[in-house]
Amino acid sequence: MASFLDRQDPSAIRSSYAKIITVLIATELVGTFESAMIFIAFPSLMAEFQTDAATAGWAATSFLLVAAASAAICGRLGDIYGRKKMLVIVLFISVIGSVISFTAGSIEGVILGRAFQGAAGATLPLGLGIARAGIEKDKVPGAIALVAAVSFIAGAGGSLVAGVLLDLGNWQGLFMVSGILGLIAAVMAMAMLDRSTGLSTERKKVDYIGGLLFAPAIALVLYGVSNSAAWGITDARTVQFVLGGLAVAAIWIWWELRIDNPMINLRLLKTNKMALTQLATAILSVGPLVAIQIVGPMIMLSPAGPGVGLGLSPSIGGLVIFGAASVAFICSPISGKIAAKVGARRSLLIGVVICVIGYGALFWAQYSVLAYIIAVNVVFIGTMFAYTAFPNLVAESVPVENTSEGMGINTVTRTIFMGVGTTVITMALASSTVEGTGVPSESAYTLTYVIILATSLVGFVVSWLIRGKNNVQAAAGDEKLVGAVEG
Repeated sequence: MASFLDRQDPSAIRSSYAKIITVLIATELVGTFESAMIFIAFPSLMAEFQTDAATAGWAATSFLLVAAASAAICGRLGDIYGRKKMLVIVLFISVIGSVISFTAGSIEGVILGRAFQGAAGATLPLGLGIARAGIEKDKVPGAIALVAAVSFIAGAGGSLVAGVLLDLGNWQGLFMVSGILGLIAAVMAMAMLDRSTGLSTERKKVDYIGGLLFAPAIALVLYGVSNSAAWGITDARTVQFVLGGLAVAAIWIWWELRIDNPMINLRLLKTNKMALTQLATAILSVGPLVAIQIVGPMIMLSPAGPGVGLGLSPSIGGLVIFGAASVAFICSPISGKIAAKVGARRSLLIGVVICVIGYGALFWAQYSVLAYIIAVNVVFIGTMFAYTAFPNLVAESVPVENTSEGMGINTVTRTIFMGVGTTVITMALASSTVEGTGVPSESAYTLTYVIILATSLVGFVVSWLIRGKNNVQAAAGDEKLVGAVEG
C-alpha cells in the first residue's frame, strides 16, 4: 500500500506554500494556546470561585476529553466532506466555547465552555490533510515540521501569555484572547485556503457511535471518583457513576471491535509491542507527563507562608514554564538519536528515569525558587524524551500502511489519560488544604508525589517489558513524518 506522502493527489496542489503554512500555524496556535493556558490559571479560578483543585481541574479535563474525540472524528469527517470546511467549523465551535467561559459566572460555566473549546483538538489532523493535499510532496515533511515546532513553542508560550494576562487583569482575559485568536484563524482559513480536493471517494461509514461513547464513559468514571471524597467511596452515587462509566466503556469496546471502520482500531493492539506501548503511554500520562503542568504552576503561584508556595507572580511562573519547555525542545533531538541508534524503548526508559530524578528534586526544592526552576527544567526534559519516544515505538510496532492510524491511537490514548491524570492529581491536591484557604497543604503535595512516583515506576516496568523486533520498514518509511508530527 502507498505511504502517506505517496497518496498525494497532484491535481489538488493549487494553494501557495506560504498561504497554507500561514493558515495552519494560525489554526494550530488556537489549539495549543487553549490547551496550555488553563493550567497556570488554576489558582486564579480556585480563588475566584472559592473552589478546590479537584473541581478547577475539570476545566482541563473537559477540554482534553473532547479534544481526543474531536481529533478522532473530525479528521475523518474532513477527509469525506472537506478539510477546510471542518477546520472552520471546529474553530467556530472553539470560539463559542471561549464566549461561554468568558461570560460564565460559575466554575461549571467555565468547564462547559472549555468542553466546547476542546473541538480545537482536530486542528492538527485536519491541518495534516490540508498540507498533504495542497503542498508539493517533497515539501510536506518540512511544512509539518515547521507547524509542529511553532505549535510546541506556542504551547509553551501559552503559559507565559496567560501569566501576563492574569497579572494585567483576571482569568476572563484568557478566554477573550483565545476567542479572538479562534475568530482570526477561522476567517483566515475561509479567505486563504482553497476548497478541499483529493477527498476520499470511498464513503466509508463514520463511527459516530464510537465518538459519542468513549469520552462520556471516561467522564462518568472520573466524575464519580472525583466526588468520592465528598460522597464516600461506597455511596450509591459514587458507585452508580463509576459502574455506569465502566458499562459504557464496555459497550464502546464491543462496538469498536464489531464494526469495519472504527474510530479507534483496537485490533492494532493485538501485537505485544503496540499494546504495551499504549499501556505505558496511559500510565505515564496519568502521572509524570501531566503532573508538572499542574504541580509546577500551583507551587510557584501559591503564596509563600503557610502550606507550600513560592509566591511568584503569574508572569514569572509562565516565564519559568516557557523557559523549561524551550530547553526541553532544544534537547529533543537527543532522544531521536538514541531511538535511531538503540531503539525508542531505551529512549523512553531514559525519559522516565529523568522524570523521577526531576520530581524527586521538586519534592526537596519546593521552598527555593532557584532549585525549583532547575528541577522543573529536569522534569520537562524527561517528559520530552517520552513524547518523542512514543511515536517511534508506534512506528516500530505496526506495518507501514497502518502508521498514521497507529499514531492516531497513541495520540488519543495520551490525550484521554492526561485528562484522567488531571483529575487524579487535582484530587490529591484537594485532599488536604491549609485551614481557611483552598491552598493544598504539604501532606497533599506528598500524596501527589507518591502518585507520581508510583505511576513512574509502573510505567518504567511496562516500558521495560516492551519487546519485539523493530519494524524497520515502518520506522524508515515514515521517519521524517513521525519526527515532524511530534515536534
